[in-house]
Amino acid sequence: MTASRTPASRNINKVLVANRGEIALRIFRTLRDMGIKSVAVYSDADAAMPFARYADEAVHIGPAPAAESYLIPEKILEAALATGADAIHPGYGFLSENADFAETVEVAGLAFIGPTPDSIRTMGDKLAAKEAVLAQNVPLVPGTEGAIDDPSKAVEAAEKIGFPIMVKASAGGGGKGMRVVEDPAKLEEEIKRAMSEAQSAFGDGSVFLERFVSSPRHIEFQVLADGHGNVVHLFERECSIQRRHQKVVEEAPSALLDQDLRDRMGACAIDVARSCGYVGAGTVEFLVDADRNFFFLEMNTRLQVEHPVTEMITGIDLVEEQIRVARGEKLRFAQDDLRIHGHAIELRVYAEDARAGFLPATGRIAHYAAPEGPGIRVDSGVGGGDEIGIYYDPMVAKLCAHGMDREQAINRMIRAIDEFSVSGLVTTLDFGRFAIDHAAFRSGQFDTGFVAKYFTPASLDRPWSEPQAQAAAAVVEQLGAGSAAATSANETTPEPKSGWTRRFSQ
Repeated sequence: MTASRTPASRNINKVLVANRGEIALRIFRTLRDMGIKSVAVYSDADAAMPFARYADEAVHIGPAPAAESYLIPEKILEAALATGADAIHPGYGFLSENADFAETVEVAGLAFIGPTPDSIRTMGDKLAAKEAVLAQNVPLVPGTEGAIDDPSKAVEAAEKIGFPIMVKASAGGGGKGMRVVEDPAKLEEEIKRAMSEAQSAFGDGSVFLERFVSSPRHIEFQVLADGHGNVVHLFERECSIQRRHQKVVEEAPSALLDQDLRDRMGACAIDVARSCGYVGAGTVEFLVDADRNFFFLEMNTRLQVEHPVTEMITGIDLVEEQIRVARGEKLRFAQDDLRIHGHAIELRVYAEDARAGFLPATGRIAHYAAPEGPGIRVDSGVGGGDEIGIYYDPMVAKLCAHGMDREQAINRMIRAIDEFSVSGLVTTLDFGRFAIDHAAFRSGQFDTGFVAKYFTPASLDRPWSEPQAQAAAAVVEQLGAGSAAATSANETTPEPKSGWTRRFSQ
């Protein structure tokens, strides 16, 4: 087992967030709540973005492409040292699961607000992760014990495992280097493609084979661990509604789990964390089959995009707990102290065109008005006039709804979607409304094949009621008047902008 970081009390008075957009802004707010100074880093494309303006200090780190700014460890570390930061929070994405970066931060004398470099390395390699959790008797999907480096030998291994086969990249995730193969005759060709894709995406072309679990549910458990040997889980999140292997709707708790299954999976999640000496906040992901058997999938050694739903059902600020652990503190609660309060749902609102296969639909936001009211939380890093560019993830916001029970959370989410006004570009609000109001979702009877099974572009064709149409027309007319005034003043013709991004249902 990898040794955990030796607990040591340390002061953290200023934190640099090595990220951008909504997650940077979300971390800054907790830092302000805790009386800790914040430092933003920004690229050319982000100079005027809300997160860069919100921080106490902001440092320019380079051109718009992430490879020339947010992904260069030296620039991040130089900014931290120049501003006198005590610690670096990586957020998610970018350098958040880069073990070398975490090690460099610690060698420089700063706190890395995340797990140890060894834990990141172990769980970042799927084969090493499987080896680590085997010692804890964590259930695994049947598959190869090592990497496949010779595609011609894969057929023999696959016959022992059983078809259909899932080919997975050893290093990485997000669906890259992943293939489902049902025909043994196509296995060698698909493995070669997966290797090529994995090499291009992660610099590591190794892959392994697993039996494909049909009709699975994707369930993950939030874990927290300190440097004193204490580990807890903060219950599960249901993440089965996905497109291109990327989550789009998450909820907590899952409609699938009863208390017995929750307890067993939660205990396994804690065992996974202990298997690598984990410290901080992390997520253990499982697949659950049609017979309610569960299998370890992977561990994400960072804060998750969907962490707000866990915060809403537990009342615990996960970023605050990350910082407290980084300061060397013990967890302030034990497993028996934790309870589920109500139900929460998150919709990731992207600048994507669901009608065109969820292709990015970047552009400038002409008008932005987030919903409000009981149980609603919106984590966003943009507003009216801001641009969703080509260089980064096209997320507009994370829309969250909390209720006393699942039905109330669903109804609040639908109300919030209908109130969320975004114009100037296409978003996935329409898709979110379709998914969350679908009978399969409402019943809790769905799996990771939801989008493929139920969604078509025609699913978004909903008529407007007359009052809704009139209200939308009035806003569009007002926006048009503003554009006309600007045109008259500048004697230029504004670029055409797309219309409203969703249709209201009756």
